[in-house]
Amino acid sequence: MGSLTTPPSDRRATVSLFSRLRTAEGQADPFPLYAELRSRGGVSPAPWGGFLVTSFDTCDRILRSADWLEPDKSWRDRQGPRTRWHAPSSREIASTMPALNPPEHTRVRRAAGGFDRTAIQRMGRTVGELTDGLLDSLAARLRDGEAETDFAALVSEELPIATIGAWLSLPSADWPRLRELTHEQVFTQELLPSASQLARSDVAMAELRSYFMELIRDRRAHPGDDPVSRWISTWDAMEPDRDSADEAVYFLVLFVLLAALETTSTLLSTMTLLLLEEPGHWDLLTARPDLVPAFVEETLRYDPPTHVISRVAARDCTVDGVEVRADEMVHLMVGAAHRDPAKHHDPERFDPRRTAFQHLAFSGGIHYCLGAPLARLEAHTLLRQLVARLPRLTLARRPPRAPRVAFRRLLSLDVALA
Repeated sequence: MGSLTTPPSDRRATVSLFSRLRTAEGQADPFPLYAELRSRGGVSPAPWGGFLVTSFDTCDRILRSADWLEPDKSWRDRQGPRTRWHAPSSREIASTMPALNPPEHTRVRRAAGGFDRTAIQRMGRTVGELTDGLLDSLAARLRDGEAETDFAALVSEELPIATIGAWLSLPSADWPRLRELTHEQVFTQELLPSASQLARSDVAMAELRSYFMELIRDRRAHPGDDPVSRWISTWDAMEPDRDSADEAVYFLVLFVLLAALETTSTLLSTMTLLLLEEPGHWDLLTARPDLVPAFVEETLRYDPPTHVISRVAARDCTVDGVEVRADEMVHLMVGAAHRDPAKHHDPERFDPRRTAFQHLAFSGGIHYCLGAPLARLEAHTLLRQLVARLPRLTLARRPPRAPRVAFRRLLSLDVALA
């Protein structure tokens, strides 16, 4: 229980709002509902406990502050065996780098390394070649008599798994199944997962563990010039127990795969949808290709792949006048905060010519997304090639959305040639 008592009428209104948010209509356009939530103040009580934060500046401050922690494994253990936090998939994800707090987070992030300029330049050639090939396939289908095809399945979902799969030296035959498993495991990270959704995540996470532990055993026996082999060497030097070292490498590889696929594919689909919805956007980028990076940043602000980020209070504190006790959770409603009129002028308008693109799509502080440079690389490359190569591409119909609140996903994106 929080220290702020929720009037029954407010609680009913919030329950009703989240019920609408989980409908097909709410998933297609959650932003009017976010505006309702924002109208109740920058911080408001959640009906299930904890608080909802919709103020951009407050979300930003919490993400950057050491007074706010990830809901790590010890926090999840304290919630009890009958809660969603005790599900096997929830406990598994709690050991990946994004769910760790210092000092363990610092140790793991240092071991992971990062995507520096040299690495991104090297991967840029791969991403360029992959994008070129995927758009060749898309164009061939449309020009060979297919009235329409699914851009999400053929391009948005394929580019991230091909990029990270090639980088990690994963067999290409395994890529489709790994992609499916990432979509299944994400429910354990959702805002309000159902029991059946958690069960699906549990099954997917168990299969991912089995796959990657076998991969690590194989790389130990046959090391190569790939990140997994290098991480094995790194952790062997840090961890004397081989089983513990293998476990650490597994959680690192799992994190990299999950981070590289789910949110990046959503970014690519959303970016393409915004391009196709308004012909003026295509004309703008044709005339001003230098605006491609700005278009991507505005996509990340306007409709980010992740709409909710959760943190817990390290100690009793006050957030915008609301008392929050130690261990209480706050849900940073990033999708709402990005449309906060106190932060952005005319926030409901998609405008790639904005002079400043402040957003929280890659989180913030010590948990700022390690893969942000790679996600941007894929988005920039795809957008540049798409505008140059397929100027007659049109949207065939409004795309359906996955039934989620925290993690956005287009189930399909059917396109055609005009």
